[in-house]
Amino acid sequence: MEDRWSQLAPDIRQLLGEEEYETWIAPLQVVSEAPRSITVGSENAIVLEWVRDHYLHDIETVARSRFGRDFQLLIDNGSTSGESSTIQPANPLPFAMNPAFTFERFVVGPSNQFAAAAAEAVADQPGRSYNPLFLYGGSGLGKTHLLHAIAHRVHARHPELRVEYLTTEQFVNDLINCIRRKKMEEFRDRFRHLDVLLLDDIQFISGKERTQEEFFHTFNTLQSADRQVVFTSDSRPADLPGLEERLRSRFLQGLLADIQPPDLETRCAILREKARAAGWELPEEVVLFIARRVQKNVRELEGCLNRTIAYAQLTNLPVTVELVRKALSELLPEERELTPAEIIRFVAHHYGVRVADLKGRSNRRSISLPRQVAMYLVRKILGLSYPDIGRLFSKHHSTAIYAVENIEKQRQSNPDFDATLTSFVDHFH
Repeated sequence: MEDRWSQLAPDIRQLLGEEEYETWIAPLQVVSEAPRSITVGSENAIVLEWVRDHYLHDIETVARSRFGRDFQLLIDNGSTSGESSTIQPANPLPFAMNPAFTFERFVVGPSNQFAAAAAEAVADQPGRSYNPLFLYGGSGLGKTHLLHAIAHRVHARHPELRVEYLTTEQFVNDLINCIRRKKMEEFRDRFRHLDVLLLDDIQFISGKERTQEEFFHTFNTLQSADRQVVFTSDSRPADLPGLEERLRSRFLQGLLADIQPPDLETRCAILREKARAAGWELPEEVVLFIARRVQKNVRELEGCLNRTIAYAQLTNLPVTVELVRKALSELLPEERELTPAEIIRFVAHHYGVRVADLKGRSNRRSISLPRQVAMYLVRKILGLSYPDIGRLFSKHHSTAIYAVENIEKQRQSNPDFDATLTSFVDHFH
């Protein structure tokens, strides 16, 4: 008879895709089985950490759809004592949580600072601050991390409180199953007596009338009793289609906090933190190379880091930019050579002037500042010599030197201008 892990394999492969399955799931082997769980392991610690951090929840969802809601997937960390040692919290929650998704491991930057602070406030005083809390932003930016971090903090400080985390898909499936089995009282009792409800991807409730009806009453019951509710979504409430107005208005009663893609400095900090957690110190040029090439998605950033480390382990080579190029050749966009003309056109468009003006004789501030910015960026990004920059703009090289030095001084004295120039540099990386 086919074992349960083999039964799950086709569903996991379909969920993750062929390449991701072969890279991260195929190396796993079953360590042990129990009536309500499977423990899997691998000789590669990077594979184990990546599966635990990114796929454990999805695989467990697949397993529970086949084997029941209380089924667990456990990760064996390769204990040297000869006994199975599973990676899970010391005082485990009654549902699977990612032990790495804590506030301490969440890298805070300008793009997520407000959301992280709101999540910590909720975790410290559940039901008293920002209820409901609605976190929204694109995929892979850390919303689920913050939900897990709230659960860990609440459970550690208030172990008597009833906390539940689940995806909206799980909520919908549980509701359907209870309707089918005529056990709605059991469903209501489970959710309406919680102290903290953490619901991921609330956008999937859109268009589901019966689910919205049941959820509305559950939400009202919890909120009226000062029980904490936290949602995540890929969009703000006003932009969710097929959402009842009464639910939309309830969401808007609380605090909305968005998470934007991280800037270059935050991406570098994330890479350093994740590398250190895996026991690696990466050269700064490697950190910058990956951070500049992967700009939108933290999950993709971590994927590139883990693939790089795995490649270095397998080849027994030091981590260099060249090794990263080989390791990530299928993931990163093709490099193309940036030209000075592209930078000049970008600056001209941003400031609403013509390229001809930047290369002309006018010294009006509306022209001279954009010209100096363009000279600075050509020097900063492409490393052109001052005589070459002067020739680009039909100026003496001393003019280029003055422009670069003047922009550097303005960056140091004007934080807003510095942020604008940082965004320009990020744009071309």
